[in-house]
Amino acid sequence: MRIRVRIPFKLSVKSTLLFGGLVLGGLLAASPALAQFMMAQATAAARVEQRQQQERQVRPENYDLSRFPITDANERHWRNMLWTTAIVEPQADYVDRAIAQLLSFASRPGLSRTQQRTVEMALQVGTQLYLSNPGSYSAIEAGFRQVLERSPSAEWSAMSLAALTKAGASADQRQQWGDRLRQRFPQWNQDVYLYTALRELADLDNPSAPPPLRDLLSWAIAPNQLQMYVFCQPDRGKLCQAVLKDRNGQFVRQNGQLWSVSLLLRPVHSGLGWNFTRGQTPQGIFRIEGTRTPDPTTFRAYGSFPLVKLFVPYEDGVREFLPGRPGQAPASLTDYQALLPPSWRSYFPIQQTYWAGKAGRGLFRIHGSGEDPNFFTNNRRYPDSFGWNPSIGCLSALERYDDAGRLQQADMPKILDAFTRIGGANFSGYLVVVDLPGPISLEQIEGAIAN
Repeated sequence: MRIRVRIPFKLSVKSTLLFGGLVLGGLLAASPALAQFMMAQATAAARVEQRQQQERQVRPENYDLSRFPITDANERHWRNMLWTTAIVEPQADYVDRAIAQLLSFASRPGLSRTQQRTVEMALQVGTQLYLSNPGSYSAIEAGFRQVLERSPSAEWSAMSLAALTKAGASADQRQQWGDRLRQRFPQWNQDVYLYTALRELADLDNPSAPPPLRDLLSWAIAPNQLQMYVFCQPDRGKLCQAVLKDRNGQFVRQNGQLWSVSLLLRPVHSGLGWNFTRGQTPQGIFRIEGTRTPDPTTFRAYGSFPLVKLFVPYEDGVREFLPGRPGQAPASLTDYQALLPPSWRSYFPIQQTYWAGKAGRGLFRIHGSGEDPNFFTNNRRYPDSFGWNPSIGCLSALERYDDAGRLQQADMPKILDAFTRIGGANFSGYLVVVDLPGPISLEQIEGAIAN
């Protein structure tokens, strides 16, 4: 039998509820053994061992392509090693060379599907490593240049362009690379990866300012729908600020102040663009449709609480992207733009979820994490958001545990309670992500609402 419990907005170890001798961090388990299994993963000892287990894998022989060639049989090995590399970010010559060797396969035709998956993950992790410290990964840089020049894949060529341009290339060099891709792919404007990558390349030298915030805050995407706004900065290492409107278009308040929660929208593969799988969370409109119950075996990835399901255009699984119209609508960019206030419709960054959906991205969620923030090496580069864990495109909520594995703090209950109070158990609505030039305070949001 499932027991439903409403959890207070601010959850601490003192307010964790206990029913039948069994609750872990707000998730009601079916047995004491299951609760103990989850708590055991959050203890200090388990977390240290997990990190050390990853570090032990970073050895030259595990990156040796003569020992582990890119074959279907070795896909599991390389996916495991590339994920370990993303976690540890080892600055070692043999890692640099191995990733570069994997990138060289992007220029070869006739790869099997498993080989393609390995190469794509190498591009994702290679972007992360290269942009973390370009001077330490010269072989990866050369690999990206080769992919840009030779790969028959438009997607991989666009990924390489994006990585190289974000590493501080001159305007002339960026122009040359862009021209080269237009030459190699004459139909570039019909390919979602090339179109978005080259559009962003052009915007680097002539960025457009966001339209008036008050227009976005006063706009209803659809009637009788809750709307969450998530305001970020171009530096996604800094926390984003979320506020919420109810189904009557009124901003939700708590003790006289705007209801608000901080979220992290930085990917594990830092620097990987929104238009690529496992990259940054895109700006734009997401459909909210209910929750997914977490699996205790994925506690470290998603935490103890239900995940809020988000959908972009063209994504399978959505019931009604537009209320009353079952399916994946909007079917065109014009339809998508009609969901925005007139002043925002031609602003390219707010279209990112539309293009991300066309590129096949999906499975976005709002979720917590049972992982230790120290598990990810790159968390240490972002002190302003330490405590929130990165994801592979999702919106990450705070969730903290003590050394004994007991929950200390969590924001998912606050989010779930607010959505349920506004929209009921099967809540639906919209979430809008927007990058603003700098930090925005609740007072500034209040001013935009008032105007």
